[in-house]
Amino acid sequence: MSPKLETFLDEGLDNLKEKGLYSTIDVVEGANGPIIEINGEKKINLASNNYLGFATHPELIEAANEATEKYGVGAGAVRTINGTLDIHRELEEKIAKFKGTEAAIAFQSGFNCNMGAISAVMTKEDAILSDALNHASIIDGCRLSGAKIIRVNHSDMEDLDKKAKEAVESGLYKKVMYITDGVFSMDGDVAKMPEIMEIAEKYGLIVYVDDAHGSGVLGKGAGTVKEFGLSDKVDFQMGTLSKAIGVVGGYVAGSQKLIDWLKSQARPFLFSTSLTPGASAAVIKALDLMESDPSYVDTLWENANYFKEKLQAIGYDIGESETPITPVILGDEKLAQEFAKRLIDEGVYVKPIVFPTVPLGTGRVRNMPTAAHTKEMLDEAVAIYEKVGKEMKII
Repeated sequence: MSPKLETFLDEGLDNLKEKGLYSTIDVVEGANGPIIEINGEKKINLASNNYLGFATHPELIEAANEATEKYGVGAGAVRTINGTLDIHRELEEKIAKFKGTEAAIAFQSGFNCNMGAISAVMTKEDAILSDALNHASIIDGCRLSGAKIIRVNHSDMEDLDKKAKEAVESGLYKKVMYITDGVFSMDGDVAKMPEIMEIAEKYGLIVYVDDAHGSGVLGKGAGTVKEFGLSDKVDFQMGTLSKAIGVVGGYVAGSQKLIDWLKSQARPFLFSTSLTPGASAAVIKALDLMESDPSYVDTLWENANYFKEKLQAIGYDIGESETPITPVILGDEKLAQEFAKRLIDEGVYVKPIVFPTVPLGTGRVRNMPTAAHTKEMLDEAVAIYEKVGKEMKII
């Protein structure tokens, strides 16, 4: 190894550990369900994004296996050569119908969506108004575009109006976009979509909603935009296929013209091999299940509300979450690390969330109750939270 690289790595890793910002990666031995096994010990799993339990759903597994037998384990090429199989076309038509748009494009990951879609439309001649708490993939996609990035205070509609007015009336930019998460993944709050659209229409903004944590959760599963009845107004509906959908990949849904443009200009789409046939078939099955059986989403919300009420009752600060995302906010990063370790030792698997994922001084553990948890599992988790919290004098 280069001596300079070794010095850089040693100093950097020591610095992270000293500040309580170094994260270890645990290996799950088996499926990522409501109960997981790590180092031979079973834990109640409150760390995954598997909101509806679809990652281990037998009908999704069957669909993936059947498609793999028919098409093979991989698509064999990028989409623009001969890697577009008929199952990819079926998938995109299904997503568009589900999201209430003319068309959709499937990417290999949600991160790829934001890297590809934003930079395919916005350029150095444009400006992007970006919510201060947007996901890292949005931030990176905005940077890649070369557009002027204007930070907007989190969910602050006065600030958005002011900065939109300034950007548009300055005459410096050809296009101005506002981009926001639909559901903010660390706090669980929801974008103020009706107010956002009023401001967007007032100033002629392009609107881009990253609905990674809203799809499968809000709008009877169809997402944040559908929740507010704005499917025909929002320009970009982006989401993942790896959270509530339970598989892997991402998508952008919008007008036919937008999707045609992205299929010719979005670089991750152009230069990466397609989603596997098995993944595509499993996603189609997940969407079918959500459309035909509302109990998946209903059970998710029932469990989430039950768990949140129990945590609040024993004295925890869970912030202002409006969704199943349930943070337990502690503040200090090192305390968050130690608290998570104690919970894991006692049988509840959570991860500490610290800077740079959240601002310094807002360290927390984040809980993700799912439709697959039973009330007994959640009760046991709350009992462990109470035990550890009292022992550490947090509650």
